[in-house]
Amino acid sequence: MKTPYGLQVIEECITCPMLKERLFCNLPKPSLEGLDAISSPALYPKGAVLFVEGQEPRGVFILCNGRVKLLGSSASGKSLIFRIADAGEIIGVPSTLSAKPYELTAEALEPTQANFISRKDFLTFLREHGEAALRIAEMLSEIYHATCQEVRYLGLSSSAAEKLARFLLDLKPARNSEPGQFRSTLTLTQEEIAGMIGASRETVSRLFASFKQKDFIELHGSSLTIKNKQALQKLLDA
Repeated sequence: MKTPYGLQVIEECITCPMLKERLFCNLPKPSLEGLDAISSPALYPKGAVLFVEGQEPRGVFILCNGRVKLLGSSASGKSLIFRIADAGEIIGVPSTLSAKPYELTAEALEPTQANFISRKDFLTFLREHGEAALRIAEMLSEIYHATCQEVRYLGLSSSAAEKLARFLLDLKPARNSEPGQFRSTLTLTQEEIAGMIGASRETVSRLFASFKQKDFIELHGSSLTIKNKQALQKLLDA
């Protein structure tokens, strides 16, 4: 059956094909049934905004498919991407738990399916399902460590070249990477990468050209190969 945006629509948590691979979704059957009972699924096109920085927290979104960027903005309109949330993650948790306004804006990077759970229902669910509450604590811990890493990028890196080198070295390798070779797929545009490392798109474009000229990397469309990992590492150690 043809589905909107070409997504593989997940009808319910308990029959999700990715169940065992996702931290929060891999719950005991009674918890999954309780989760299905309070979830409202929806499909979002690329660019859709799930919630806005400063908005009162309505609840959380469990990402079933697709990716969402979480970004903060200044009064002048400049934005910084804090992180990219992947399928299986829950977004909006800190604000939902604390009852404070959403600290970031969530925007779909690509067609996305997400299950919305209201704040009231989510808090009740966590009180009744201890295993789920523990998983949320684990997820918040991971977000904390990732945020510390991002702050380290921006605060301790003295140049945009260092920040881009760190970004490239932190990419996940493709499954078909050969031994001793690092291949990955760039799923972000240069403008989005610039938003993640706190630089301009022009600077990122110039640095990519420089890294290619120095034979640090090879780039064909979105396919990236790191040819000289040691050279990138030296930029961080300088």
